[in-house]
Amino acid sequence: MIPQVYQTFADRLIRQLAEDQRFIGVAAGGSWRDRQMDRFSDVDLVIVHDTAALSTEVRKAVARSAGNLLACFTGEHVGEPRLLICLYDDPLLHVDLKFVALPDMRSRVEDPVILWERDQQLSAVLSSSEAAFPYPDFQWIEDRFWVWIHYAATKIGRGELFETLAFISFMQQTVLGPLSLIRRDLLPKGVRKLEQLLPEPDQEQMQATLASYDRQSCLKALQNIISYYQTLRDAVMPSDIERRHEAEKRVIEYVQQLP
Repeated sequence: MIPQVYQTFADRLIRQLAEDQRFIGVAAGGSWRDRQMDRFSDVDLVIVHDTAALSTEVRKAVARSAGNLLACFTGEHVGEPRLLICLYDDPLLHVDLKFVALPDMRSRVEDPVILWERDQQLSAVLSSSEAAFPYPDFQWIEDRFWVWIHYAATKIGRGELFETLAFISFMQQTVLGPLSLIRRDLLPKGVRKLEQLLPEPDQEQMQATLASYDRQSCLKALQNIISYYQTLRDAVMPSDIERRHEAEKRVIEYVQQLP
């Protein structure tokens, strides 16, 4: 069941958009689509329009029309300039508004729930195309992994622990999280909801890659990142992936020799 506060917000937005012929649909993705919303959830809405593009000013005007908008900004930092990330008040609510031209809805990572549409146009596009969630490039990861590990080891050796901690987070988000989810036949959404999705053995291995601001803690976490990656690589990567055996051997030796 969708909490009433989210439904009320969506209904208010739809009423505004229905009066403007440029807009032809509103759909919901994320936890709304999966029926897993709770009071901590964001709202992920796709606003479908029939123009080639909408200016930032127009998109912000739409956002303001939906409620008490406290702040908003565009999503270039996540590679999605069509996205407007919004914070509303009364109640305090995080809402992602993604403005998409109708033809572009053919290229999507999931099939959203249609909340409103004009003349079944959005339904027609969705029914004639398929969603495809992007999976990581296994060779891309293997080609880079041991270079990344060596870089992190040099940071630990130099005592640059803040940078090491940032690296550990990067590895969890980019490599370990996605591979661990793929291993369990789940979509590789970084580290999102790993606590709920992964079985206990995987959670324990992921937790072992965490570190505190301490040199030995960072070094142990790096060693555990290596171990967990090797386990996941064996479990999910196809046999035709070219493994960088010599780099793996030399980098592991380097890590083991750190005092």
